Amino acid sequence: MPEIPLALALAAGMLAAVNPCGFALLPAYLSLLVVGDDQGGRGAAVSRALLSTAAMTAGFVAVFGTFGVLITPVASTVARHLPWFTIVLGVALVGLGAWLLAGRQLPSIGPRPRQGPALARTLPSMAAFGIAYALASLGCTIGPFLAIVASTLRFGSTWDGVRLFTAYAAGMGLVVGTAALAVALARTSVLNRMRRLAPAVSRAGGALLVVTGGYVAYYGWYELRLLRGEIRTNAVVDGAGRLQRWLASGVEALGAPGLAAVFAVLLAVGLGAAIAGRRARSRVPADR
Repeated sequence: MPEIPLALALAAGMLAAVNPCGFALLPAYLSLLVVGDDQGGRGAAVSRALLSTAAMTAGFVAVFGTFGVLITPVASTVARHLPWFTIVLGVALVGLGAWLLAGRQLPSIGPRPRQGPALARTLPSMAAFGIAYALASLGCTIGPFLAIVASTLRFGSTWDGVRLFTAYAAGMGLVVGTAALAVALARTSVLNRMRRLAPAVSRAGGALLVVTGGYVAYYGWYELRLLRGEIRTNAVVDGAGRLQRWLASGVEALGAPGLAAVFAVLLAVGLGAAIAGRRARSRVPADR
């Protein structure tokens, strides 16, 4: 088969992060970072953003890899039932958002460390979120994935398939990671200046989860009606589609080099601020 360039797989992964079926889950993911733990300053915020993005991306691409390699023969049968999963996921996100709007905190999974970010909760839950993100996105993104990555794994060399799969995952992670770093740094900056805003920020994240979860559930219902031939267009989905196309065009316009540059700048800002803060704290006892 003809050789598929890595740049094509990278671009496909980038666009998968803002696909029409699952793009509403990106702000939902970012809102989970907003309502996360508030300990450790910018260094901890950057670590949480990077580790959460790595776990979420791993869950996302694991579903695509499994689906592409093992489930392709029954893909059409599985796809018919995916809208039901989308509906359930949307309702669950609405419930989680309502929980946060009521002033409650996210529950922890497993023992929580005494200091630092609650990774016992973050990594498994973010990987699970990535799996949910992928399942909601399969209907819109599995075609390009099968054409670019899975076909190479099945009919080309294993090494080429692994390289393309890695590039696809890197594209997905680059988009999500850049957004996550921006949100983490902005959140830390706001809360460092106005600590009293912390409860309001958590409730704002809950409100965003309610809105995005409601749209995800609505989109699942729209997909079901579309598959049954009951409708052809929908004003709400069409309006959200315009926003999705705007996001996708922005990702395409930046390209991998542009996004990588933004990611590097945000990472440098976060690490630089963390180092400066650590040095400032270490000088306090000497001044006294």
